[in-house]
Amino acid sequence: MSIDIKQLGASLSGQFENLNGRHPGQWPIVPRVLCGIGVVVGVVALGYFTYLSAQFEEQALKAGEEVKLREEYRGKMAQAINLEALIEQKRLVDQYVDRLQKQLPSKAEMDELLSDINQAAVGRGLQFALFKPEPPVVKDYYAEQPIDIKVTGSYHDIGAFAGDIANLPRIVTLNNMSLTAKDGVLLLEALAKTFRYLDPEEVNAQREAKAAAAAKAGPAKKDNKP
Repeated sequence: MSIDIKQLGASLSGQFENLNGRHPGQWPIVPRVLCGIGVVVGVVALGYFTYLSAQFEEQALKAGEEVKLREEYRGKMAQAINLEALIEQKRLVDQYVDRLQKQLPSKAEMDELLSDINQAAVGRGLQFALFKPEPPVVKDYYAEQPIDIKVTGSYHDIGAFAGDIANLPRIVTLNNMSLTAKDGVLLLEALAKTFRYLDPEEVNAQREAKAAAAAKAGPAKKDNKP
């Protein structure tokens, strides 16, 4: 059985002639089929770009959130499994922080600590050439109290004095130490530093100062915007 391609092409092209002014329902079969296919393709494309694409994006977003929630779930599940160990770890940390805090004097105890430093030197037979507390340096959670000291004495007495400072119940460090011989004795120059925790009033004052600085910096940043 042979098919005349030329005749088939002429027959198909003839179905597209004189379509103007005719109702689509009266078109020959081939134009009607092609028109239907075009309408279907148009509807699918319009539906994809107006509805399905947004759904696909939302699905991808939800999938990312699901992965994140799964990871959070695994982390919380691991914490729940190790809850007793975490509670014990927190208890040990609290004890450690409390022990460290007890090594820091309060503002009212600073005079007593300065007296202990002075007595540590006098008890070793050292002579003070300088004992000058400097203004405290306030940090976030504590205050640092520097003290310029100069003491004279023998090498062994100065060494014993440094050991006594290290063994004080409060934290005291010796910094920038230098030893020089003067008139047959040694001169120790150092910057002693001790630390104290902030009183509640100081903490509140510091928070208010930070809040005021942040509020002042906020409008300034906005004003600098073009």
